[in-house]
Amino acid sequence: LLLIFFTEYAEFLHCKGKKFTDFDEVRQEIEVETDRVTGMNKGISSVPINLRIYSPHVLSLTLIDLPGITKVPVGDQPPDIEQQIRDMIMQFISRENCLILAVTPANTDLANSDALKLAKEVDPQGLRTIGVITKLDLMDEGTDAREVLENKLLPLRRGYIGVVNRSQKDIDGKKDIKAALLAERKFFLSHPSYRHMADRMGTPYLQKVLNQQLTNHIRDTLPAFRSKLQSQLLSIEHEVEVYKNFRPEDPTRKTKALLQMVQQFSVDFEKRIEGSGDQVDTLELSGGAKINRIFHERFPFELVKMEFNEKELRREISYAIKNIHVFYVHRTGLFTPDMAFEAIVKKQIVKLKGPCLKSVDLVMQELINTVKKCTKKLATYPRLCEETERIVAGYIREREEKTKDQV
Repeated sequence: LLLIFFTEYAEFLHCKGKKFTDFDEVRQEIEVETDRVTGMNKGISSVPINLRIYSPHVLSLTLIDLPGITKVPVGDQPPDIEQQIRDMIMQFISRENCLILAVTPANTDLANSDALKLAKEVDPQGLRTIGVITKLDLMDEGTDAREVLENKLLPLRRGYIGVVNRSQKDIDGKKDIKAALLAERKFFLSHPSYRHMADRMGTPYLQKVLNQQLTNHIRDTLPAFRSKLQSQLLSIEHEVEVYKNFRPEDPTRKTKALLQMVQQFSVDFEKRIEGSGDQVDTLELSGGAKINRIFHERFPFELVKMEFNEKELRREISYAIKNIHVFYVHRTGLFTPDMAFEAIVKKQIVKLKGPCLKSVDLVMQELINTVKKCTKKLATYPRLCEETERIVAGYIREREEKTKDQV
């Protein structure tokens, strides 16, 4: 029993019940599953491969291995592969209850680190970010990462930890983990720039720090998480109490539910027109804001576009006045005759009809679009959604016709 307990093995979620004791087989299974999910030509997928490792030599940790940023598509990768990978990474590191392990090679400029750049976007104060510097053994002679590891160059609140991983040659040569850890320890103890901090470097120390900081992070975020769960529990209990005696076939229940949905539609429509809704459209103007723009920008623009010939207008005014004074040609007046004024003004006002009708059409279209957005919440009830749109849109078109008649 003791032998079984201390045997290291791994299990995949997609291979339930199968235990892998050979970690070369684990690597092969990861490659096979990756090809199955993403294809054979370096595709990507946000669906995780869940692997659990049981060993007396490791601490309890949950790690999510995210891909590095690909700048140039290869193989059958889509042109926007960089944006796809970025979106997938952001999906995970945006969660407040996780720590971010920002891994950067030591032989590149730390200021250009994609990992640190992404981490700073979601964690600007560095409360959840731990820096990891790899490939310290591959740096050019005469250079080192001492300032980075001492947290002086680009400081992080949780600092940096240096590690030396196995090279591809070591992996191909079947160099085991124990030998790799001994070589890593020897590197830090023998390097003049790192020997004074050797106890704070290496994979075992990183493992220990991650376990400690993750535990502390969980303890810090647990109260807020517990409060959120309790709030959700109370809300659910309240709903259970409301629907405890619910009878689906009760006509009064159906009528009440229908009235509540119609009232909610009315509230949502009003909020979208007023601009006080809980959801703000960040892609385009909509609702009341767009209608406001039609009246204050589009309508004046249409008026400015109207053709106006001052010389022609003066000639029309002259003819109108002369035609009114046909029997009093030699009589002069201080003011323009009322009939001449009305005739000219009416003719000019008629020119406003086009821009007015165009504005009415634009406003009507936006109102109908707003109605469609509000009825999305009724999508569970297609008939109700369809009838609501038909009734409200019909009323809007009726008002449109009356407005056009008035114009």
